Amino acid sequence: PNEPCFSSISDMDMLQHMDSISEHEFSCHCCYDILVNPTTLTCGHNFCRHCLALWWESSHKNECPECREKWEGFPKINILLRLLLMLGDEELLKAPYSIENQAHRRAVLAELDRVKALGVKPPQNLWEYKAANAGKSLFLLYALKRSPRLTILYLYLFDYSETFLPFLHTCCPAIAHIDQEVESRFLETQWAEFLVKYCLLPYQLIAEFAWDWLAVHYWTSRFIIVNAMLLSVLEGCALWRLWTRARIRTLPHKMWNHLWKMLSQGFAFALLWPFVPQFVCNCLFYWALYFSPIINIDLVVQQLMHPETQAL
Repeated sequence: PNEPCFSSISDMDMLQHMDSISEHEFSCHCCYDILVNPTTLTCGHNFCRHCLALWWESSHKNECPECREKWEGFPKINILLRLLLMLGDEELLKAPYSIENQAHRRAVLAELDRVKALGVKPPQNLWEYKAANAGKSLFLLYALKRSPRLTILYLYLFDYSETFLPFLHTCCPAIAHIDQEVESRFLETQWAEFLVKYCLLPYQLIAEFAWDWLAVHYWTSRFIIVNAMLLSVLEGCALWRLWTRARIRTLPHKMWNHLWKMLSQGFAFALLWPFVPQFVCNCLFYWALYFSPIINIDLVVQQLMHPETQAL
Protein backbone atom coordinates (compact mmCIF):
# COMPACT_ATOMS: atom_id res chain seq x y z
CA PRO A 1 0.00 0.00 0.00
CA ASN A 2 0.92 3.63 -0.12
CA GLU A 3 3.25 4.46 2.68
CA PRO A 4 1.09 5.78 5.52
CA CYS A 5 2.79 9.09 6.17
CA PHE A 6 1.10 12.40 6.88
CA SER A 7 0.80 13.62 3.30
CA SER A 8 -1.54 16.54 4.00
CA ILE A 9 1.04 18.51 5.97
CA SER A 10 4.79 18.63 5.88
CA ASP A 11 7.07 16.98 8.37
CA MET A 12 8.04 20.36 9.76
CA ASP A 13 4.41 21.27 10.35
CA MET A 14 3.86 18.02 12.16
CA LEU A 15 6.84 18.64 14.43
CA GLN A 16 5.48 22.09 15.19
CA HIS A 17 2.13 20.61 16.16
CA MET A 18 3.51 18.11 18.66
CA ASP A 19 1.60 19.80 21.48
CA SER A 20 -1.70 18.77 19.85
CA ILE A 21 -0.74 15.07 19.76
CA SER A 22 -2.13 12.99 22.57
CA GLU A 23 -0.40 10.13 24.36
CA HIS A 24 -2.80 7.77 22.59
CA GLU A 25 -1.00 8.47 19.32
CA PHE A 26 2.22 7.11 20.76
CA SER A 27 0.69 3.85 21.98
CA CYS A 28 0.28 0.58 20.11
CA HIS A 29 -3.38 -0.31 19.67
CA CYS A 30 -2.55 -3.97 20.35
CA CYS A 31 -0.30 -4.00 23.42
CA TYR A 32 -1.17 -0.45 24.62
CA ASP A 33 2.51 0.20 25.29
CA ILE A 34 4.94 2.63 23.69
CA LEU A 35 5.29 2.02 19.95
CA VAL A 36 8.34 0.08 18.76
CA ASN A 37 9.03 0.36 15.02
CA PRO A 38 5.65 2.11 14.58
CA THR A 39 3.69 0.90 11.56
CA THR A 40 0.66 2.87 10.39
CA LEU A 41 -2.07 1.21 8.34
CA THR A 42 -4.14 2.95 5.68
CA CYS A 43 -6.92 3.47 8.22
CA GLY A 44 -4.55 5.56 10.34
CA HIS A 45 -4.15 3.24 13.33
CA ASN A 46 -0.64 2.65 14.65
CA PHE A 47 0.85 -0.64 15.84
CA CYS A 48 4.21 -2.05 16.78
CA ARG A 49 5.56 -3.91 13.77
CA HIS A 50 6.01 -7.01 15.92
CA CYS A 51 2.44 -6.79 17.29
CA LEU A 52 1.06 -6.41 13.76
CA ALA A 53 3.04 -9.45 12.62
CA LEU A 54 1.69 -11.50 15.54
CA TRP A 55 -1.86 -10.38 14.69
CA TRP A 56 -1.47 -11.42 11.06
CA GLU A 57 0.07 -14.76 12.06
CA SER A 58 -2.79 -15.60 14.42
CA SER A 59 -5.70 -14.31 12.31
CA HIS A 60 -4.36 -14.73 8.75
CA LYS A 61 -6.38 -11.66 7.80
CA ASN A 62 -5.19 -8.39 6.30
CA GLU A 63 -7.45 -6.40 8.59
CA CYS A 64 -6.75 -3.64 11.08
CA PRO A 65 -6.93 -5.19 14.58
CA GLU A 66 -8.97 -2.20 15.76
CA CYS A 67 -11.38 -1.14 13.00
CA ARG A 68 -11.16 -4.26 10.73
CA GLU A 69 -10.46 -2.18 7.63
CA LYS A 70 -8.55 -4.25 5.07
CA TRP A 71 -5.02 -3.41 3.99
CA GLU A 72 -2.93 -4.81 1.18
CA GLY A 73 0.75 -5.39 0.53
CA PHE A 74 3.38 -4.77 3.19
CA PRO A 75 2.82 -1.80 5.52
CA LYS A 76 5.99 0.24 6.03
CA ILE A 77 7.42 1.72 9.20
CA ASN A 78 6.22 5.27 9.80
CA ILE A 79 9.51 7.16 9.84
CA LEU A 80 8.03 10.42 11.14
CA LEU A 81 6.26 8.75 14.03
CA ARG A 82 9.46 6.93 14.90
CA LEU A 83 11.24 10.30 15.03
CA LEU A 84 8.56 11.69 17.31
CA LEU A 85 9.19 8.82 19.69
CA MET A 86 12.83 9.93 20.01
CA LEU A 87 11.95 12.49 22.62
CA GLY A 88 14.33 14.52 24.73
CA ASP A 89 14.22 15.99 28.20
CA GLU A 90 12.72 19.29 27.01
CA GLU A 91 9.96 17.56 25.03
CA LEU A 92 8.91 15.49 28.06
CA LEU A 93 8.60 18.69 30.08
CA LYS A 94 6.05 20.09 27.62
CA ALA A 95 2.52 18.99 26.74
CA PRO A 96 1.11 16.41 26.25
CA TYR A 97 3.52 14.72 28.69
CA SER A 98 4.19 17.52 31.22
CA ILE A 99 6.47 15.36 33.35
CA GLU A 100 7.78 17.88 35.87
CA ASN A 101 9.71 15.47 38.07
CA GLN A 102 13.27 15.29 36.78
CA ALA A 103 13.81 11.76 38.10
CA HIS A 104 10.72 10.57 36.22
CA ARG A 105 11.94 12.19 33.00
CA ARG A 106 15.31 10.46 33.36
CA ALA A 107 13.56 7.13 33.85
CA VAL A 108 11.39 7.61 30.75
CA LEU A 109 14.38 8.64 28.64
CA ALA A 110 16.39 5.66 29.87
CA GLU A 111 13.52 3.35 28.94
CA LEU A 112 13.23 4.91 25.48
CA ASP A 113 16.98 4.55 24.94
CA ARG A 114 16.72 0.93 25.98
CA VAL A 115 13.85 0.29 23.57
CA LYS A 116 15.77 1.91 20.71
CA ALA A 117 18.89 -0.09 21.53
CA LEU A 118 17.09 -3.41 21.81
CA GLY A 119 14.67 -2.88 18.95
CA VAL A 120 11.98 -4.53 21.12
CA LYS A 121 10.22 -3.72 24.34
CA PRO A 122 11.99 -4.79 27.53
CA PRO A 123 10.42 -7.75 29.38
CA GLN A 124 7.18 -6.89 31.15
CA ASN A 125 6.98 -9.94 33.45
CA LEU A 126 8.99 -12.86 34.79
CA TRP A 127 8.26 -15.18 31.87
CA GLU A 128 9.27 -12.62 29.24
CA TYR A 129 12.44 -11.93 31.21
CA LYS A 130 13.18 -15.65 31.43
CA ALA A 131 12.64 -16.07 27.69
CA ALA A 132 14.97 -13.16 26.90
CA ASN A 133 17.58 -13.95 29.59
CA ALA A 134 17.42 -17.67 30.30
CA GLY A 135 20.88 -18.02 31.83
CA LYS A 136 20.72 -14.79 33.80
CA SER A 137 17.30 -15.59 35.27
CA LEU A 138 18.47 -19.03 36.44
CA PHE A 139 21.65 -17.56 37.91
CA LEU A 140 19.78 -14.81 39.79
CA LEU A 141 17.19 -17.23 41.12
CA TYR A 142 19.77 -19.53 42.72
CA ALA A 143 22.23 -16.77 43.66
CA LEU A 144 19.62 -14.65 45.45
CA LYS A 145 18.53 -17.72 47.37
CA ARG A 146 22.03 -18.82 48.40
CA SER A 147 23.72 -15.46 48.87
CA PRO A 148 21.46 -12.40 48.50
CA ARG A 149 24.03 -9.87 49.72
CA LEU A 150 26.74 -10.96 47.30
CA THR A 151 24.25 -11.15 44.43
CA ILE A 152 22.90 -7.64 45.06
CA LEU A 153 26.48 -6.36 45.26
CA TYR A 154 27.20 -8.07 41.95
CA LEU A 155 24.17 -6.36 40.38
CA TYR A 156 25.33 -3.01 41.73
CA LEU A 157 28.82 -3.43 40.27
CA PHE A 158 28.07 -5.07 36.93
CA ASP A 159 24.35 -4.59 36.13
CA TYR A 160 23.54 -1.22 37.67
CA SER A 161 21.14 0.41 35.19
CA GLU A 162 19.24 -2.59 33.86
CA THR A 163 18.66 -4.61 37.03
CA PHE A 164 19.91 -2.92 40.19
CA LEU A 165 18.17 0.46 39.82
CA PRO A 166 14.70 -1.06 39.15
CA PHE A 167 15.28 -3.35 42.14
CA LEU A 168 16.28 -0.40 44.33
CA HIS A 169 13.34 1.81 43.35
CA THR A 170 10.89 -1.08 43.79
CA CYS A 171 12.10 -2.06 47.26
CA CYS A 172 12.62 1.54 48.41
CA PRO A 173 10.25 3.51 46.17
CA ALA A 174 10.84 7.14 45.30
CA ILE A 175 8.44 9.91 46.25
CA ALA A 176 6.65 11.54 43.35
CA HIS A 177 6.39 15.32 42.84
CA ILE A 178 9.26 16.47 45.05
CA ASP A 179 11.35 19.58 44.60
CA GLN A 180 14.92 19.35 43.39
CA GLU A 181 16.15 20.63 46.76
CA VAL A 182 14.40 17.78 48.54
CA GLU A 183 15.42 15.19 45.93
CA SER A 184 19.05 14.92 47.02
CA ARG A 185 18.04 14.61 50.67
CA PHE A 186 15.51 11.94 49.81
CA LEU A 187 18.09 9.96 47.83
CA GLU A 188 20.25 9.79 50.96
CA THR A 189 17.27 8.51 52.95
CA GLN A 190 16.42 6.01 50.21
CA TRP A 191 19.96 4.63 50.16
CA ALA A 192 20.13 4.53 53.96
CA GLU A 193 16.93 2.48 54.08
CA PHE A 194 18.23 0.19 51.39
CA LEU A 195 21.61 -0.37 53.08
CA VAL A 196 19.99 -1.21 56.42
CA LYS A 197 17.76 -3.80 54.78
CA TYR A 198 20.68 -5.04 52.68
CA CYS A 199 22.85 -5.69 55.74
CA LEU A 200 20.22 -6.99 58.18
CA LEU A 201 17.29 -8.32 56.15
CA PRO A 202 18.34 -8.96 52.55
CA TYR A 203 15.54 -11.47 51.98
CA GLN A 204 13.03 -8.76 52.90
CA LEU A 205 14.22 -6.80 49.87
CA ILE A 206 13.41 -9.80 47.68
CA ALA A 207 10.00 -10.16 49.34
CA GLU A 208 9.22 -6.48 48.80
CA PHE A 209 10.24 -6.75 45.16
CA ALA A 210 7.96 -9.78 44.70
CA TRP A 211 5.12 -7.99 46.53
CA ASP A 212 5.21 -5.24 43.91
CA TRP A 213 4.50 -7.90 41.23
CA LEU A 214 1.47 -9.47 42.92
CA ALA A 215 -0.91 -8.06 40.32
CA VAL A 216 1.10 -9.66 37.51
CA HIS A 217 2.22 -12.93 39.13
CA TYR A 218 -0.44 -13.82 41.69
CA TRP A 219 0.84 -17.21 42.85
CA THR A 220 4.48 -16.98 41.83
CA SER A 221 4.97 -13.81 43.87
CA ARG A 222 3.47 -15.52 46.90
CA PHE A 223 5.84 -18.46 46.53
CA ILE A 224 8.79 -16.05 46.43
CA ILE A 225 7.54 -14.07 49.45
CA VAL A 226 7.02 -17.22 51.52
CA ASN A 227 10.43 -18.55 50.51
CA ALA A 228 12.07 -15.24 51.44
CA MET A 229 10.45 -15.37 54.88
CA LEU A 230 11.61 -18.95 55.41
CA LEU A 231 15.16 -18.13 54.34
CA SER A 232 15.18 -15.18 56.75
CA VAL A 233 14.20 -17.53 59.59
CA LEU A 234 16.91 -20.03 58.61
CA GLU A 235 19.53 -17.28 58.51
CA GLY A 236 18.41 -16.03 61.92
CA CYS A 237 18.59 -19.55 63.35
CA ALA A 238 22.11 -20.01 61.98
CA LEU A 239 23.28 -16.73 63.58
CA TRP A 240 21.58 -17.63 66.85
CA ARG A 241 23.31 -21.00 66.86
CA LEU A 242 26.70 -19.33 66.41
CA TRP A 243 25.93 -16.90 69.23
CA THR A 244 24.74 -19.48 71.73
CA ARG A 245 27.69 -21.76 71.02
CA ALA A 246 30.13 -18.87 71.43
CA ARG A 247 31.36 -19.36 67.88
CA ILE A 248 30.53 -15.88 66.63
CA ARG A 249 34.27 -15.26 66.16
CA THR A 250 34.25 -17.87 63.40
CA LEU A 251 31.78 -15.76 61.39
CA PRO A 252 34.44 -13.92 59.28
CA HIS A 253 36.06 -17.26 58.41
CA LYS A 254 32.68 -18.70 57.41
CA MET A 255 31.91 -15.61 55.33
CA TRP A 256 35.24 -15.94 53.51
CA ASN A 257 34.56 -19.63 52.79
CA HIS A 258 31.08 -18.72 51.57
CA LEU A 259 32.50 -16.03 49.27
CA TRP A 260 35.00 -18.46 47.77
CA LYS A 261 32.29 -21.09 47.33
CA MET A 262 29.92 -18.70 45.57
CA LEU A 263 32.67 -17.41 43.25
CA SER A 264 33.70 -20.92 42.27
CA GLN A 265 30.08 -21.97 41.67
CA GLY A 266 29.44 -18.84 39.58
CA PHE A 267 32.52 -19.51 37.49
CA ALA A 268 31.48 -23.14 36.98
CA PHE A 269 27.97 -22.00 35.99
CA ALA A 270 29.39 -19.60 33.38
CA LEU A 271 31.54 -22.40 31.91
CA LEU A 272 28.89 -25.12 31.85
CA TRP A 273 25.87 -23.01 30.87
CA PRO A 274 26.35 -23.25 27.06
CA PHE A 275 26.40 -27.07 27.27
CA VAL A 276 23.38 -27.60 29.56
CA PRO A 277 20.17 -28.61 27.70
CA GLN A 278 17.32 -26.12 27.89
CA PHE A 279 15.02 -28.77 29.38
CA VAL A 280 17.40 -29.26 32.31
CA CYS A 281 17.62 -25.49 32.86
CA ASN A 282 13.82 -25.21 32.90
CA CYS A 283 13.58 -28.04 35.44
CA LEU A 284 16.14 -26.34 37.70
CA PHE A 285 14.37 -23.00 37.34
CA TYR A 286 10.92 -24.27 38.28
CA TRP A 287 12.34 -26.46 41.04
CA ALA A 288 13.99 -23.48 42.71
CA LEU A 289 10.91 -21.32 42.18
CA TYR A 290 8.12 -23.62 43.37
CA PHE A 291 9.62 -26.58 45.25
CA SER A 292 12.32 -24.80 47.22
CA PRO A 293 9.77 -23.25 49.66
CA ILE A 294 8.46 -26.74 50.50
CA ILE A 295 11.97 -27.91 51.38
CA ASN A 296 12.63 -24.77 53.42
CA ILE A 297 9.41 -25.30 55.41
CA ASP A 298 10.80 -28.65 56.56
CA LEU A 299 14.16 -27.07 57.43
CA VAL A 300 12.46 -24.32 59.47
CA VAL A 301 10.40 -26.88 61.37
CA GLN A 302 13.56 -28.84 62.16
CA GLN A 303 15.31 -25.69 63.37
CA LEU A 304 12.43 -24.67 65.63
CA MET A 305 11.85 -28.13 67.09
CA HIS A 306 15.51 -29.17 67.20
CA PRO A 307 17.68 -26.04 67.47
CA GLU A 308 20.83 -28.12 67.64
CA THR A 309 20.24 -29.34 64.08
CA GLN A 310 22.40 -27.55 61.54
CA ALA A 311 20.52 -26.11 58.59
CA LEU A 312 21.67 -27.21 55.16
